[in-house]
Parts: sequence; C-alpha cells; structure tokens
Amino acid sequence: MTVYIDPPEWPGHGRMWSHLISDSSLRELHEFAADIGLPRRAFDRDHYDVPAESHAAAVRRGAVEVGSREVVRRLHAAGLRRRRRSPQAPAGP
Repeated sequence: MTVYIDPPEWPGHGRMWSHLISDSSLRELHEFAADIGLPRRAFDRDHYDVPAESHAAAVRRGAVEVGSREVVRRLHAAGLRRRRRSPQAPAGP
C-alpha cells in the first residue's frame, strides 16, 4: 500500500496544487490525508487536492513523489480511477 503525490503544478484559486492518491484503497487515502491535516472537502472522486504548502508534509509522512501521468496510470492500475460524469450522460441505475 503506497500513497503517491505529484508536483504542485496545477493552478487554481490563486494557488498551486498537487494530487494525492493511493494505489490500493480509498480508505488508506482518507486515513493518510487526515494524518497530514487535509480536510475531507479536499477529496475529489479519487484523489485529494493538496495545496503546494502541504506537499512537503505529505512527502515527509511517506507519500512517494511521481509525475502527474504516473498518478493517473497508478489510479487506473488499481481500479480506483473515477472519471467526472458527463452532463449529457444518462443517470445510471
């Protein structure tokens, strides 16, 4: 079980952001995020949005630094990738 983080290179709301993911379970991800003080509202479908100023704390706690493409690849490999639903897509059962 490993938690991964990409570089803080995603702009938004006047800040730069990273993405924090797990390669095995969302439970592990939620526990890790809570341990480094991320609020649950920072969770977005399959990852946590991490402000640049929290990146180093995540790495100190054990998050492995990888590139953004590797984050997506690992999410897919783990079966944890959750795509945003298209507004035109019909509602599922």
